[in-house]
Amino acid sequence: MPILSTAARPAAAASDPIRVMIVDDSTVIRSLVRNILADPEIEVVGTAASGTMALQTMPRARPDVIVLDIEMPGMDGISALPRLLQIDPGVKIIIASTLSQRNADISMKALTLGAADYVPKPTTAREIGAEGGFRVELLAKVRSLGARAKARRPAQPAAGTPPVSRSMAPPSPKPAEPISLRKPSLLRPRVLAIGSSTGGPQALMTLMRSLPSVIDVPIVITQHMPPIFTATLAQHLGRVANLPAKEAARGDILEPRKIYVAPGDYHLVLSPRGQQLEAQLNQDPPENFCRPSVDPMLRSLAQALGNRVLTVILTGMGSDGLAGSTRVVQAGGTVIAQDQATSVVWGMPGAVAAAGVCAAVLPLNDIAGWLSRAFAEGKP
Repeated sequence: MPILSTAARPAAAASDPIRVMIVDDSTVIRSLVRNILADPEIEVVGTAASGTMALQTMPRARPDVIVLDIEMPGMDGISALPRLLQIDPGVKIIIASTLSQRNADISMKALTLGAADYVPKPTTAREIGAEGGFRVELLAKVRSLGARAKARRPAQPAAGTPPVSRSMAPPSPKPAEPISLRKPSLLRPRVLAIGSSTGGPQALMTLMRSLPSVIDVPIVITQHMPPIFTATLAQHLGRVANLPAKEAARGDILEPRKIYVAPGDYHLVLSPRGQQLEAQLNQDPPENFCRPSVDPMLRSLAQALGNRVLTVILTGMGSDGLAGSTRVVQAGGTVIAQDQATSVVWGMPGAVAAAGVCAAVLPLNDIAGWLSRAFAEGKP
């Protein structure tokens, strides 16, 4: 599964902690999650053992983040999710589920319904331990998503005044830092490479749904996801794009207009095979605390295709993709990024934008049009 760092985390004042509600029918899991979230930056403001109880608790708890189980008696997590978002569209929901094919399918559905992210539930004592992956990943995601939700939280109303929903009181945007853009390559790309993390599945679905037919090259994707989930993601992307899609396998010769997703727990790297690309997988150490990582994929493409690489960095925590994007532009290729307003977390795209390696920083819905022009107008 992806390993996420807690070193670079959003600052949060102890006097204004991130408010979290835990929804799980297991007393043991609720206690475990509460203990993990015992942090000055975080306050557990409510717990619930079912979707019905969560709906009853939410108006009083007013959480920024909900850690939501899928399988519960009565109203399950999938049924509760849209109703929770209806109460507060600004709340960030993290799905917690065990690693199984069935739960991967359900979790993917939850992401398409508006969940912000997911964490695989621990299955071993090592994962539960102080240095275990579940603890690290859950804390990192609560902090990152909680900071985003807090930014949209309205000021507390005066006594006797009804609370105002986040959706009714959007915050005034902060002045954006100036972004330095560079010219894109004028050559027609031979591959489209995409990197994403938190919020990525929804962003990928949106992009693939509107992918223009002029893009007639292989599409390679690294999304931070655990095993099993990446195969399910590939299936969903193929359906919405109406293109063949698969989890990349060692030795695959990449075909035009086919989607290849890096498998969970493996880095995907590409090497030249005549005029085509061949997929290779490895379990080299995590990069940016992640495996799969975007950087190895982009480094290999920069080496293989130079100025014929077009890269898109979508929403995600951290800075994975920055080093690889830098290599892409050094080789003459092109990088674009999703903008802050449409990103669930503007970590990865924000890092490449701030570094000045982007040819464009765009709202998610504008990316497909930009890609269409790049392929239609690029020199053969």
